[in-house]
Amino acid sequence: MRLSRFFIAVSGLVLAVPAIAAKPPKLAPPPVVTVPAQVELSHQLDEERASRLEPLIERFNSQHKDVQVKMVHRVEGDAPKGINLVTREDYSRFLSNKAKFRPLFEVMREARQPLDPGKLSPELRDGLADAKGQLFALPMAFSTPVLYINKAAFRKAGLDPEMPPKSWADTQEIAGKLADSGSKCPFTTSWPAWVHIDNLAAWNGADVSDAKGNLNFNGLVEIKHVAMLATWHKSKYFSYFGRRDEADRRFANGECAMLTSSSSLSATLSEGASLEVGVSALPYHDDVHGAPKNTLADGASLWIASGLKPAETKGVAAFVNFILSPEVQIEMTVAGGYLPMTPVARAAAGSKLLKTDLAGLKVASTQLLGKALSPLVRVSQIERVRIIVEEELETVWANKKPAKEALDNAVQRGNAILQQLVATKIKGGK
Repeated sequence: MRLSRFFIAVSGLVLAVPAIAAKPPKLAPPPVVTVPAQVELSHQLDEERASRLEPLIERFNSQHKDVQVKMVHRVEGDAPKGINLVTREDYSRFLSNKAKFRPLFEVMREARQPLDPGKLSPELRDGLADAKGQLFALPMAFSTPVLYINKAAFRKAGLDPEMPPKSWADTQEIAGKLADSGSKCPFTTSWPAWVHIDNLAAWNGADVSDAKGNLNFNGLVEIKHVAMLATWHKSKYFSYFGRRDEADRRFANGECAMLTSSSSLSATLSEGASLEVGVSALPYHDDVHGAPKNTLADGASLWIASGLKPAETKGVAAFVNFILSPEVQIEMTVAGGYLPMTPVARAAAGSKLLKTDLAGLKVASTQLLGKALSPLVRVSQIERVRIIVEEELETVWANKKPAKEALDNAVQRGNAILQQLVATKIKGGK
């Protein structure tokens, strides 16, 4: 009996040992610190336009801790970054290097993010979608050319600033009155190839190329238009300052009374308290049957580099959805004057933001509603061809060649370039 009690006591001690010798509880593992994916947005915006985009980038970064987007200025020859803002002038170069980029619809599909191209305004999708209508790039900062007038200069010439010219014939008459009133620059233009070749043709129902893509912008409408501008240049009605946006600054400084340029310029001009600006439709040739038709939407588009890591792909998709939200679209319209990408955003902008400083939005949107087909080729998007066209136009302004000869030469030289590009593409594909 005593022995069994002894064993029971010993057994109790053995069972008690684990409790006495139990190890202290394990500490919770340290939290896992997730390093956000870093995605660079490459651009060639000037300082002012870049500063307008930066607040949106900062807001996106504050709302997305798993990805951070950083703006970097692109230098000629740079390798593509994760996201690339491609200007109209760079379009053909990026298009010819498609292997370095991944179609946008594939990026969104991999990230399991929705992207319905049908929700984008059709005039903005043109040139950025494949044969099935799927987007390979996003039309982020698009605009169309319009006419700006300096209202003070109009009043000085005895003209009604609320009655801007509708046709080029009206514009010539007004330019004469402005010159008589002392204006040294009645009319000027930025982006000559874009405004006075691509959009002149589309707005007046003329051709830039034939059905096979061969250039033929040396037709009657284009010759007549360039010859008219040559006459204006001789008469000091038209002043030429350069191939890009040099004329914008001249107009903003009050030096010129009328300007044809991008509709996005209205956002910048509206901030100048000393300049009262009017915005109206691009003039058209009223002796051309069926004119006006429609102008073209063009600008900077977002292209995504190939070879992104899964986290970067997911971050890029989130950024695209952020840009497409109606609220951000409206802010981009206010800050940069760009066309809203979707009809929903355009309607919202029209209902919430119809103020005098956004008059250009209504004008631009109306110009894009025509029924004409989009051209197969756009001169301003093929850099080498654009340079040729502007070289030839400059010989006309310098009174070295008549309009027909200059445009004939531009077409011949441009087609030779296109043939080289096609041959290079075929050779590279073999």
